[in-house]
Amino acid sequence: MTTRTREPGLLGPVPARWLALCLASTAATGAGLLLPAALGRTLDLLLADAPATRWVLYCAALVLLLALLDAGETVLGGTVDARTTGWLRRRLNRHVLAVGPRAADRFGSGDLVARLVGNAAQAGTAPSARAALVAALAGPVGGLVALALIDPWLAAVLLAGAPVLALLLRAFTRDTRDCVARYQEVQGRIAGALSEAIGGHRTIQAAGTTERETARILRPLPELSRAGRRMWRVQGRAAGQSAAVAPLLQLGVVAVAGFLLTRDRLTVGELLAASRYAVLATGIGVLVGQLASLARARAATGRLTEVLTEPPPAYGDRRLPPGPGRLELRGVTARRGRRTVLDGVDLVVPGGTTLAVVGRSGAGKTLLASVAGRLTEPDAGEVLLDGVPLHELSHDELRGAIGHAFERPALLGGTLEEEISLGPLPRSPDRIREAARRAHADEFVRRLPAGYATLCADAPHSGGESQRLGLARAFAHGGRLLILDDALSSLDTVTEAQITDSLMGDGTRLLIAHRPATAARADAVAWLDEGRIQAVGPHEQLWELPGYRAAFADGERP
Repeated sequence: MTTRTREPGLLGPVPARWLALCLASTAATGAGLLLPAALGRTLDLLLADAPATRWVLYCAALVLLLALLDAGETVLGGTVDARTTGWLRRRLNRHVLAVGPRAADRFGSGDLVARLVGNAAQAGTAPSARAALVAALAGPVGGLVALALIDPWLAAVLLAGAPVLALLLRAFTRDTRDCVARYQEVQGRIAGALSEAIGGHRTIQAAGTTERETARILRPLPELSRAGRRMWRVQGRAAGQSAAVAPLLQLGVVAVAGFLLTRDRLTVGELLAASRYAVLATGIGVLVGQLASLARARAATGRLTEVLTEPPPAYGDRRLPPGPGRLELRGVTARRGRRTVLDGVDLVVPGGTTLAVVGRSGAGKTLLASVAGRLTEPDAGEVLLDGVPLHELSHDELRGAIGHAFERPALLGGTLEEEISLGPLPRSPDRIREAARRAHADEFVRRLPAGYATLCADAPHSGGESQRLGLARAFAHGGRLLILDDALSSLDTVTEAQITDSLMGDGTRLLIAHRPATAARADAVAWLDEGRIQAVGPHEQLWELPGYRAAFADGERP
């Protein structure tokens, strides 16, 4: 079934305020159109020595109304922009988290941040830009109508140049859209490169390649500069062309109005009003500015829409039958870009056993772990838990059945107790402490002044301590299947051995292993190479294979 995705950011969550902004903008334009007529009428009365007090008051009231409407537009515009931007950021953030790793794989984490921060703010101005454009269009249309009411010949003069103005606006809109989209795309590439460098800053510093990485990050700057200069050239050219055409049309209107004045077909006040209406009717400069703002907002909205149209995983409504946690991968193929990382993988992990996955760096071990826990969708094949395909399970059933621990677990800023409890369901303090003891985290947590109530930001912890907190989180939520994606790499060998031994005989465990000793403690080992499972068996048996031994960095027998 195809789902239609509405383009975000045009009205956002505040249509009532947007309508109020449109009304205020249009009312301001209407008041601006009434003012020349009132001034002209006042001038005629003054020249005729007739009472003009009432019309002077009308003019003063219109000026005051314009000031109030302008203030209202400012407040409403700022409110609508802020609320729409916040709504877009929340929506984009929720969607990226729902899509999961596939979003970062496709767009890059840096580019996603650029879209969330910069593009969302630009897209958030779309409602006020549209309201301003409505008012900007009402000015020329109203000016043309007013000229026709004063004398049809004045409107005819203006209409003679209207096609030229329309062509200028069309070319400006097309060129602005293209160069703004290019500018934002290059910004996203720079943000992506910067994010990569921040993630590897220690490596860069240790290698002494800071200057080289700086040059790499800033390499697209000339392209960004060209796109920026093109934007200004496009806007400057449109403003210059309008400055050449609009005064000629205004001069033509005033000349015809002057001729009509000599023939007593117009009054002096009507001449004054006609000159002002000619300026309003040829107000292409205002339209250029509003169209530029809307083009930037729409280009940013398009970049957000690219992310929002990335479909999140779909869940079924099935529940798992009673079972030991048997995991089965059938013909699983997974690609990253043009590279096939997993190629038709078939693998069975019997319930209640621990399987270690071993392979060279880049062999696809982490991707296999992600597919096995449905953190990533395979491009082909399926994964089953106790005979049920993972995609047929409900969200709560899936996340309650499969636990994960990672090399670098995310500690999101709460207390240590809250971080360990993070999961589908809250856990009791007793269960949290028991999980921490199993992960050998309880001892260092209790040494902290506030213990489990210590905020993560205030708790000094090494990479190994962070991994133990991540393991405690996985143990606290249990489940039929626990997937440890290099979650023991920062632990000392004694602690790793203790935790690995505690895993045996307690549910089904899929363990990404980099050390021979870790693989040796597992019930069986799957050797992954070139996208395929090359062999499955006990570590002692596989150790006889040269390729298997080469999968370990040290090559030493445990």
